[in-house]
Amino acid sequence: MSVFSSSIPTPAIVARLRAAGCVFAEDEAELLVSTARTSAEITAMVERRVAGEPLEHVLGWAEFCGLRVAVEPGVFVPRPRTEFLIRQAVALAREAAGVPVVLDMCCGTGAMGAALAGWLGRAELHAADLDPAAVRCARRNLPGAHVYAGDLYEPLPASLRGRVHIVIASPPYVPSESVGLLPPEARLHEPLLALDGGGDGLDVVRRVIAGAPGWLAPGGHLLVETSERQAAATVEAVARAGLVARAEMSGELDATAVIGTLRREPRSP
Repeated sequence: MSVFSSSIPTPAIVARLRAAGCVFAEDEAELLVSTARTSAEITAMVERRVAGEPLEHVLGWAEFCGLRVAVEPGVFVPRPRTEFLIRQAVALAREAAGVPVVLDMCCGTGAMGAALAGWLGRAELHAADLDPAAVRCARRNLPGAHVYAGDLYEPLPASLRGRVHIVIASPPYVPSESVGLLPPEARLHEPLLALDGGGDGLDVVRRVIAGAPGWLAPGGHLLVETSERQAAATVEAVARAGLVARAEMSGELDATAVIGTLRREPRSP
């Protein structure tokens, strides 16, 4: 909470933000003023926002699933639509006996893992990302978790194999040719490796899916965020990996989650 009275009138801040194209200028002005600690800081923050930097990077945090998640400049900002995937994961994780083991793959800020662990109340949480800045953020947001730096499953300890009840992943899934069509806030200020999913957008998604069965516990679940247009191809990739696959969608959040479940071995008679 801000502890100073800004020398810059809030209506002036609103006017500057609105002129820069900020649709929710009043709300943004309130957030900036309440976050800044000095008049100099509010001035600098407004300038950064007017220049097109994402609001979350300017504030240093993003709201996700009711949590305030630390976000550094240059790190992917968690999207509201991803809350749909977390809701699916919560329901599935509660089926696990004992303390669920959760893996947040391509974790970014760690927002997904933090939200899921928060809703579950208890979990053994692991997270991994290739981007050093994202790993640094995730370690701030997940102080009690094991956060690994590296390419997908490579940095994970072998002791985790076959133990994971829930793998959640929001890998890059924007087709390469569509990256240039993204809003400037994403295209200019978020890392390309968190956005560009290759030719059809599913290069990293397929790698996440292919590696998941070796880490899942029997009856464990993989939940991958993708787009409605890519859902059929993602379901196919999940089924090809040997998992029972289905897609869940939310029109309200414009969200798609593909879920794969590792079959339990039949019990011996």
